[in-house]
Amino acid sequence: MKNQVFISIIWIIIGYLFGSIPWGLVIGKVFYNKDLRQYGSGNPGGTNAARVLGLHVGIIVILLDALKALLVMLLCNKFNPGIEQYVGLAVCFGHCFPIFSNFKGGKAVASSYGYLLGIALLVTHEYIYTFLIALISFFVILLLFRMVSLASMISLLIGAISIFIKVDKNIGILVFLLSLFVIYRHSANIKRILDGSEPKIFTKKN
Repeated sequence: MKNQVFISIIWIIIGYLFGSIPWGLVIGKVFYNKDLRQYGSGNPGGTNAARVLGLHVGIIVILLDALKALLVMLLCNKFNPGIEQYVGLAVCFGHCFPIFSNFKGGKAVASSYGYLLGIALLVTHEYIYTFLIALISFFVILLLFRMVSLASMISLLIGAISIFIKVDKNIGILVFLLSLFVIYRHSANIKRILDGSEPKIFTKKN
């Protein structure tokens, strides 16, 4: 029993460390000699990477950040199954408070989607539609309101609710708590949404 607890703690630490890899900062510094924290919104995530370094870079950063959670959950499922959902949460936490960049990270949106996919594939198995519901909701809200932040927050909540109602209430609560954490990380965005100053995409520049 004690040995299993120790192994579980090790996996959670692995999840946190893997989540701490700041892909946006790595790509920005290595290939563009730019620190994303000094440009745009100052956030090292995919959205700011797209604004500062180009859409293609933003997509790469988003995919890598999402894969952080998914890959660690896949590895955990292979070697120590049963705690994937907690290890995935550790990845999301590490993304927001990375030890490799002074605990100043992103908002865990992409990592949360990687977590949702990991949940769908490993924990709830055939219930991949919960991930698809969240993903489709993201693009629908994005097209309607043109705000990445708003689409991210609402779509993750929708994913949490769909899991809670249709799949597993305990896992649904975990995803709901993760969604609340992501919303908290978007506090500044929420203020800008309320005062009408939040940046929008698909907006033509003069």
